[in-house]
Amino acid sequence: MARQTEQRRLAILDLLTQRGRASVDEIAATLGMTPQTIRSDLAALARDSKVMRYHGGASLLAGVEYTNYEARRAIAAEQKARIGAACARLIPDNVAVMINSGTTTAAVAGALREHSGLRVVTDSVSIANDMRDFLGAEVMVPGGRVRGSDGAIVGQQAVEFIAQFRPDFAVIGAAGIARDGALLDYDMAQVAVARAMIAHARNVILCADSSKFDRPAPLRIAGLEDVTTLVTDGMVSEVLRQMCQAARVRVIDA
Repeated sequence: MARQTEQRRLAILDLLTQRGRASVDEIAATLGMTPQTIRSDLAALARDSKVMRYHGGASLLAGVEYTNYEARRAIAAEQKARIGAACARLIPDNVAVMINSGTTTAAVAGALREHSGLRVVTDSVSIANDMRDFLGAEVMVPGGRVRGSDGAIVGQQAVEFIAQFRPDFAVIGAAGIARDGALLDYDMAQVAVARAMIAHARNVILCADSSKFDRPAPLRIAGLEDVTTLVTDGMVSEVLRQMCQAARVRVIDA
């Protein structure tokens, strides 16, 4: 029951990140729950400083970070699996690849199982564990602090480790894509690691579903101009497509 409640509240946060704000009735109808249940959830999220209540609804606070990694993996799992498979098709055997911590990037890592001879650098304990028995794979992780919420390895030591490599590909995610093309996230330490991966890779693949467009988050990772390819679902907006075209970013629909 507690897990169902947590996943429902994460789904509410996911809905609010897409819409910015929503009424109790809208959230209830979308999630198939009673308004009474949604009011209770919103009250709990407001107490945790994750949403701001107003009469009849709520809006998302820009500083919210989802903290339960396994619960986040369950949200939009089908889209993430498709994106992961599409991204994996872009990566050949026998190359060096960096994979940033995240639930969508974890789907990419899983889809690379049939590849051989990969040299992988990842800042994710979970991804490293998933890939350690892949055929001929060499998996490396940096030193640093392991973040309890999701197993991401962060800190200056991790950034310096990543800076030693010049991989063929970097696979990254983002919490949001702003209307000015900025890629956004919540945690400064994680942002520093992602920036290092982007700066040192020959090709940068951004994996993000369409709901990430115009989603608020407080920190800038990089811009679309720093990305080679966007792998997303088939519902990406025309505005984002035009932004990618202007930035010379190839868009792959999973």
